[in-house]
Amino acid sequence: MIRTIASQIASIPQVAVVYSVTGELDLVAIVQVPDLESVPTVVTDGIGSIIGVITTETHIAFRTYRPDDLGAGFSLG
Repeated sequence: MIRTIASQIASIPQVAVVYSVTGELDLVAIVQVPDLESVPTVVTDGIGSIIGVITTETHIAFRTYRPDDLGAGFSLG
């Protein structure tokens, strides 16, 4: 089921990448939108409407320090 949900999330155009993670969450999706007004459309209307998604938690990144290393924090190597 996680793979199916991850694939559906990844198919949303504004989703840059989806990670399967350990801990309290099952998946983390990096979403790239042009403005804050686009967040509810992607998160609530898009991700939140996928069957099997129970809840979402949104964090807004307001500054990027190393854009070339965007995925490094979620990669083992």
